Amino acid sequence: MENTDQPLILSYYPRAIMHIDGDAFFASCEQSRNPALKGKPVITGKERGIAASLSYEAKEKGVKRGMRLSEIKETCPNVIMLPSDYETYSLLSKRFFTIVRRYTPDVEEYSIDECFADLTGLQRPLNMTYLQIAEKIQKDLEIELGFTFSIGLSLNKVMAKIGSKWKKPAGLTEIPGRFMHLYLQKKLINEVWGIGYQTSAFLNKWGIKTALDFAKKKEEWVKNNLIKPIYEIWQELNGKYIFKLTVEEKHNYQSIQKMKTFTPPSNNKNFIFSQLSKNIENACMKARRYKLAAKAIIIFLRTQNFMDTGYEIKLSRPTSFPNEILPAVSPIFDKIFQRNCQYRSTGAILLKLEEDKEIQLDLFTDPLKLEKLKKLYQSVDLIREKYGKHTLHLGASFFANHNPQHIKERSTPLERHQHLLKGETPRKHLNIPMFMGVVE
Repeated sequence: MENTDQPLILSYYPRAIMHIDGDAFFASCEQSRNPALKGKPVITGKERGIAASLSYEAKEKGVKRGMRLSEIKETCPNVIMLPSDYETYSLLSKRFFTIVRRYTPDVEEYSIDECFADLTGLQRPLNMTYLQIAEKIQKDLEIELGFTFSIGLSLNKVMAKIGSKWKKPAGLTEIPGRFMHLYLQKKLINEVWGIGYQTSAFLNKWGIKTALDFAKKKEEWVKNNLIKPIYEIWQELNGKYIFKLTVEEKHNYQSIQKMKTFTPPSNNKNFIFSQLSKNIENACMKARRYKLAAKAIIIFLRTQNFMDTGYEIKLSRPTSFPNEILPAVSPIFDKIFQRNCQYRSTGAILLKLEEDKEIQLDLFTDPLKLEKLKKLYQSVDLIREKYGKHTLHLGASFFANHNPQHIKERSTPLERHQHLLKGETPRKHLNIPMFMGVVE
């Protein structure tokens, strides 16, 4: 900010919490790296057969998230359908968080396209009001990333979330404590962050239609009729600061899920099991990265009509080695697999994760064999880190790793895979998003 002779009028906030939300993030990433797409209806998710993300131009044409490709073409014949490039989205997401951290170190990476930031106490050091800081961050994000973000600024997370959704795209909504009621009276209770369908249906039965109706309920009634997380939301709707920001890098997980869709759907048993095996390998890879071990796993198969069949399996000991998990999974897979069904995806969820400090043995475990397995996967992880994620894989995952995930219409290769930079391989890319525009 330029220095002026005008005195800076500081706004008073007990806490100044900001929520920043990327506008149509995945589609915006595509439009940013390829300016020829700007102003055009763009959707991502072609490889899944549905609209995973859509530009505002596509929304204006009537396209909705989750629509199938055939419906999208009927609704918007000139739509541009692209496969999801999560590698590029992740790189741009990191840039997003880095820009916000120029202003405050207290940033919670809530999702790939959202974050919370605590601006409390930064008005005098930055010589800006909280609103001016938010405006500067919003401007920097748009200039440096090439697309817009919507921001909410208020006393806590719940109110900041309400603010970021208030005006989209490129909205900036400040909700000071004295004006909270004006926003809460226009916000339906089911639109409040953290309040789901069941809770909103219950509250509706008690005549609670808006967020303000809920905020005005007596504390004793809320405590007696609702669970603690909903009571904490009620407190934030009344201006208290309850939900603290998690600013540390995440090193722990309650569960790890890996799921992949493939097309066309298949009823080939070996192929389906191979897809499941690959998901289990990927989940175990992440568990080892964070030094976690699972005591249970859920496997599930999803049919072409989106019906899921799953099963939870308890493991004999906590582990992050797929070699130990697959023998327990195989007989269950045989039970739930139906040859007359067409499957479109498989999934694996590692449960009851605990810190894997040392090898835990039971009476039936061969300690020498286990030690060899541990050393094996240390080497496997080093090779994967150097040469690519699936350079080494189990034989059970062969079909999934050596066949395209999608064929026919949905098999469009990603731009990053078609145009490798110097030093890149099909499995390992430089940590920079690829620019697809023409430089004159």
